[in-house]
Amino acid sequence: MNVLKSLAAAALAALTLIGGAQAADEWPTKPVRIITPFPPGAGPEAVLRVLAEKLQRKWGKPVIVENKPGGNGFIAIDAFKRGATDGTDLIQLDNVHLVAYPSLFKKLPYDPVKDFEPIKPLFIAPFFVVVPTGSKYKTVGDIVADAKVRPGKLNFGSWSVGNPAHLGAALLESMTGTQMQHVIYKEVSMLYTAVATGELDWALGTMASAGPMQRSGKVRFIAVTSPRRLAAFPDVPTVAESGGPAGYEVTGWTTIAAPPGLPKAVADKIQADITTALAEPDIKERYATFGYETFPVTREQFQAFIASESTKWADVIKRAKVSLD
Repeated sequence: MNVLKSLAAAALAALTLIGGAQAADEWPTKPVRIITPFPPGAGPEAVLRVLAEKLQRKWGKPVIVENKPGGNGFIAIDAFKRGATDGTDLIQLDNVHLVAYPSLFKKLPYDPVKDFEPIKPLFIAPFFVVVPTGSKYKTVGDIVADAKVRPGKLNFGSWSVGNPAHLGAALLESMTGTQMQHVIYKEVSMLYTAVATGELDWALGTMASAGPMQRSGKVRFIAVTSPRRLAAFPDVPTVAESGGPAGYEVTGWTTIAAPPGLPKAVADKIQADITTALAEPDIKERYATFGYETFPVTREQFQAFIASESTKWADVIKRAKVSLD
């Protein structure tokens, strides 16, 4: 009898796998919507639109990018949570939504673990330590040394509380035992203009956000916040090479996420098709424009990375004593 039960269970499992594969082959049966919290023209949104065009050709159904900016991303997330659960409603999220907000807000209108299934990271982008062109700071070590001599006197900027540029600076303070002033600007362009004029001592910025000022010679990149130098900036050292703390790393990234409970075969199909699209030359060219890099990890590896990032930034936020409510 036990043998019969085992055979029946095995047969049922096989039928389930076959049914899931068939469902994935037929998916999608209707248009796909990808909701993004980013406004039109923003770097993450721009690469999403290129991806959507490729997925539309692959899937044979319209793939619509729907912008729902504002409200810390909560507007987009609410629309996603009320949407279809069969994978035809997807969402673009960034690291702030998944690993920072859970520690910055006492209560969120979503559960970062239970409400999303991250399918595939779209890109990862390192930051640069940005100073005015005429700054006396030539290395990160110079900034740290001055901050220790003049606690609370140096300033850095960002565009809000809790974004990667803010938390990345807070991480540097934590790792070096320093204290600096955080200055908030309403717009990203205003932030790097303030660096260029010397109103700010330094700031963290990506190639997409601070690159225009760097290319025009108004600011300098003195270090990159990745474990290795970038091919596009071979002369810019890592933070450790620039006299900063070893192991210091700050990145921005976005992912495509699906509703929880999506059949594995469908999730695998979405992941595989996105991976194929991201390898195409025109997307690589667009990525190079923004300083983005692909992030080739499995879903399991990505989930482990998200968990690790959540722990890391929760500690930084706690030490910095910042919150958004």
